[in-house]
Amino acid sequence: MKMGQTQDKRQRRRGRAVRQVQLWLMVVAIAIGGQSFAAPAYSAEVNPQLKEQVLQIIRENPEVILEAVQAYQQAQQAKAQQARQAVLQQLAANPKPAIGTSPVTGAAKGQLILFEFSDFQCPYCAKAHETLKAFLAKHGDRVTLVYKHLPLTSIHAEAMPAAKAAWAAGQQGKFWEFHDALFTNQEQLSEAFYQATAKSLGLDQAKFERDRASQAAAAAIARDMQLADALRIDGTPFFVVNGEAIPGVPELADLEAALNRAEK
Repeated sequence: MKMGQTQDKRQRRRGRAVRQVQLWLMVVAIAIGGQSFAAPAYSAEVNPQLKEQVLQIIRENPEVILEAVQAYQQAQQAKAQQARQAVLQQLAANPKPAIGTSPVTGAAKGQLILFEFSDFQCPYCAKAHETLKAFLAKHGDRVTLVYKHLPLTSIHAEAMPAAKAAWAAGQQGKFWEFHDALFTNQEQLSEAFYQATAKSLGLDQAKFERDRASQAAAAAIARDMQLADALRIDGTPFFVVNGEAIPGVPELADLEAALNRAEK
């Protein structure tokens, strides 16, 4: 019994140690990130005495650092998953607000609402584009595809200009034609290509230039990116099918399975 009590005390001490290290790591992370914490509770808890306690714990039990980091990561992942699930449920229950004025194709009122978050310069998005074409060719009478802009500007210099050009083409009823041209000729993305594509589609060039440089274009793309942020999307392509998240490039069978689930 005494041995069991001793082990139990050790476990409780370790648990307290991990929680203290977690608190300290959180404060350090906040400081590194340049965020400010106005809550006095934190400034009261994190004091020199606590710092010395944590350092002593680390010296005596260095393994608690890894345990604390893992516990913190798991907590953050769980929090992100809960937030994503809440948004997915909203999209499944009432997709209309999220669709808004976004470009749509396929069935006017499909049994399946398929949101696509995509980047015109992303090679994986171009690959997914081919799968989507095959999917819509077979099931376009039952599926509504909604395009959402998610330009990964940190790695794709032409992602935002291409998104704005496609949005501008959409103001003249040519979004999907422009969309197809961008993915088909992904290696040619440039100002010259956007202008040439607009001309080949018979767009009013002056209006096209005004629209793609407008605040309305930037605002529309920003709304899509805000939804992506709410869904905790960190890469493209990403699909949402009746409340179900499908990250990455799906196979045709994956989309057809999602359609079958939606119909049931």
